Amino acid sequence: MAADDVKMRVSGLDFYYGSKQALFGIGLQILTNRITALIGPSGCGKSTFLRTLNRMYETLPHARAEGEILFDNEDLLAMDAVALRRRVGMVFQRPNPFPKSIFDNIAYGLRVNGTYHGAALQEKVEKSLRRAALWDEVKDSLHKSAFALSGGQQQRLCIARALAVDPEVLLLDEPCSALDPIATAKIEELLFSIQDQCTQVIVTHNMQQAARVADFTGFFLLGKLIEYNKTSVIFKTPAKKETEDYITGRFG
Repeated sequence: MAADDVKMRVSGLDFYYGSKQALFGIGLQILTNRITALIGPSGCGKSTFLRTLNRMYETLPHARAEGEILFDNEDLLAMDAVALRRRVGMVFQRPNPFPKSIFDNIAYGLRVNGTYHGAALQEKVEKSLRRAALWDEVKDSLHKSAFALSGGQQQRLCIARALAVDPEVLLLDEPCSALDPIATAKIEELLFSIQDQCTQVIVTHNMQQAARVADFTGFFLLGKLIEYNKTSVIFKTPAKKETEDYITGRFG
């Protein structure tokens, strides 16, 4: 595997909430412009691991990561957190639009970064909404509250907001868990459509979703990465009994 194919390289990663250890010796490689899914039962460390990839855990007191995460061969754990989060965006389980208009939600990060103004800003907002397959649905109501959108539209708005600053990596923490099947299908189509533009890591409880969208899948259990491989291998010929038991519904 060529080094330039690896976007993030994780090795020996332990994570602690105070004295409680939540992750144990995690090691994997996240490939550039691929979709990586993380599966496993609730409380197994998937979301905790996801939050290490943009150091979102630093908002919690006494939370700490130990080990190594290389992001384009840079030490991610030592990078400036603000600069890191510009490059690694995040979308949460429940849509969290800002209490602003649809337009201002997308423009927010662009204005904070000071990169776009006037017509260029409008053009970038439109481009971001198009990338999220939302433009045709909202183009006539850009200055209405984002809260007027449906749940599925709000989630695509949040993805568009994250994409507006052109992140290299997009982290998605169960982005479809609160959505109906039609909205879920639109999100999945969106993930495919942006795959050539950014690397994606998605936590999902929906194993069918992992099988549909992911190139690689990791199975977490009790804070450990039990198995990580191409998705077809994980679902058809897993190497570990724990993985097979989870996928076939014998536990979890």
